[in-house]
Amino acid sequence: MTAQFVSAVPSDQHDESADELLTAADPLDAARRHIIDGALRESPGGDAARVGLELEFHLVDLAEPARRPSWEQVQQLAGGLPPMPSGSSVTVEPGGQLELSTPPEVGVAASVAALLADRRVLQDGLAAAGFGSAPLGTDPARPVQRINPSARYVAMEEHFAALNCARSGKAMMSATAALQVNLDAGPRERWTDRLGRIRALGPVLVAVSACSTLLAGEASGWHSMRQEAWHGIDHSRSDPVRGVEPGAAWASYALDAPVMLVRDGERVTPVRQRVPFRAWLRGASPIDRRPTTSDLDYHLTTLFPPVRPRGYVEIRCLDALPDRWWPALAALTVALVEDDIASDRAAELCEPLRDAWVTAARDGLKDPAVHRAAFGCVEVATRRCAPELKAGVEALAELVADGRTPGDELRERARRSDPITVLAEEARAGV
Repeated sequence: MTAQFVSAVPSDQHDESADELLTAADPLDAARRHIIDGALRESPGGDAARVGLELEFHLVDLAEPARRPSWEQVQQLAGGLPPMPSGSSVTVEPGGQLELSTPPEVGVAASVAALLADRRVLQDGLAAAGFGSAPLGTDPARPVQRINPSARYVAMEEHFAALNCARSGKAMMSATAALQVNLDAGPRERWTDRLGRIRALGPVLVAVSACSTLLAGEASGWHSMRQEAWHGIDHSRSDPVRGVEPGAAWASYALDAPVMLVRDGERVTPVRQRVPFRAWLRGASPIDRRPTTSDLDYHLTTLFPPVRPRGYVEIRCLDALPDRWWPALAALTVALVEDDIASDRAAELCEPLRDAWVTAARDGLKDPAVHRAAFGCVEVATRRCAPELKAGVEALAELVADGRTPGDELRERARRSDPITVLAEEARAGV
């Protein structure tokens, strides 16, 4: 397990010394073993379980909220921020979104406290320069635009265009924001059950967190347009991982997924055909060299299932939410995974929704089965969550009981005013 739960983008440098796959008698078997060995790392459970949080924000010029900041401005702003007191890293996404990623803390209350402290420092640093940050599942108002010139993101955009999912790919990269909850893998003997329960919980988490009914000023009817964007890209790299044994399932998923790009020194080349990684290993691809272990490790960072093993477990299916709500959502998620009583009850409630990802994202709590499961999950979480965060979870439970989410509140505000006003209001909150 890494020292910090951060989904950092690896360097664009290609490591020629990573040649395990080049020297293996059976590269496909070596690749499978490498993926399985790195999928999960055993860790203590119970009271010693650690939690890391990652929260993304849309960066907004408070004087001109309809204008997307330039890349030069984003660099200046990010570079001028003071160190985060809780040790969170600050990274920049393709559309200029900022992300705070906390170190792992024991328990969700400590992790939330760390993110809140760093969030305040981020807000103050941006406000001094006339900017704000809005934690919303999508940018509700501004046109979709990639401004980060990283070679990785240029190649991603070209790959998505070649595979006929350019619009969704660009929106996913440049106009969405998430709350990600990272958890220890726990004891080895519980991995299969643990991952299965987290995946089954996913549709309820999607529905409860839905906070993206508008994207670039348009409404598609989906309660989570962020999830709609993810659903619109290549399903081989965005659908849930299927299979019983977590490591083997992840290996099959990764080897079947198409290669997005190839790195050679400073050069990054997008792959404009559907080339499964296993085909590259077998030499049955147009790529003019064999893959290394470094290529395989990088390939794993281009796969985006809603629950992803990275040594620890990433829960990636939550919309970013306003500051009033994201601590409660983090507490809810952790309670339904880590507390045995809450987890057992959630497993019963969520079993009928195991494959209802699209229904949950499109219809949200308006779907009776989704609402029934979500209400039950939130209800048990109010009794079993961290005491420090219980008031927020209770407020979220009241909202869910009425069949509503934070996204419904934002949609109503946008109807009374307009999407850019909502974006600006959320960016100013707390400033």
